[in-house]
Amino acid sequence: MSPEAPLRDWRDRDGRLARLRLSRPKANIVDAAMIAALDAALAEVAGDARIRGVLLDAEGPHFSFGASVEEHLPPTMAAMLRGLHGLVLRMLAFPVPILVAVRGQCLGGGLEVATAGHLIFAAPEARLGQPEILVGVFPPAASCLLPERIGRAAAEDLLFSGRAVDGREAHRLGLVHAVADDPEAAALAYFDEHLSRLSAAVLRHGVAAARCDLVDRVRAKLAEVERRYLEGLMATRDALEGLKAFLEKRPARWEDR
Repeated sequence: MSPEAPLRDWRDRDGRLARLRLSRPKANIVDAAMIAALDAALAEVAGDARIRGVLLDAEGPHFSFGASVEEHLPPTMAAMLRGLHGLVLRMLAFPVPILVAVRGQCLGGGLEVATAGHLIFAAPEARLGQPEILVGVFPPAASCLLPERIGRAAAEDLLFSGRAVDGREAHRLGLVHAVADDPEAAALAYFDEHLSRLSAAVLRHGVAAARCDLVDRVRAKLAEVERRYLEGLMATRDALEGLKAFLEKRPARWEDR
């Protein structure tokens, strides 16, 4: 990809590992261009029979501040959700493990993308959270993914409060696989020790077997949650007020309707 593109991609470990790197620091916003680039890169990787894994990380001090708030507004919100949810479903059903290395902020749509992968490696001081409720909306993909990953009670805490947790708490919750000062190096070490020498063909069957029911559940729930977001939430006065207040850098004036 060109230097101006939102994503860098290359091959590592003698072509056995695909590297994808969000490349618009410091925020690495998950907007339509980033979503399309990730989706296209993953589609290409999926067809490479040599690949045993993907490592997704980010340039700069932060993984991602989240999805584009501007694209959450009419008339782009429906297309934005369809694109993001299509990417999430592709990642959930991806034929080889997606390892995600997280530093700094990993929020909102950025955490939804990370959670759709298989194993997250995070720095101790990383901040992971779904703050959407604080600006008047909810995260459809995270509403489906987090209960599957960390259980309903812990997921509801994060979804309802909008609070962020550090890497260590995320590890205790089961959201993060491992905490390391250098999460990229930890993910590479995991690949080298556990994945690099496997049969790529056998690995694909193992990954599909582990996730087949998960993919079916999330696909069905996500369709309903997306409908609720577009037809229910976005018909409220407060959802649009919260988004506009965020963009205008002012406190939201809730009217509870």
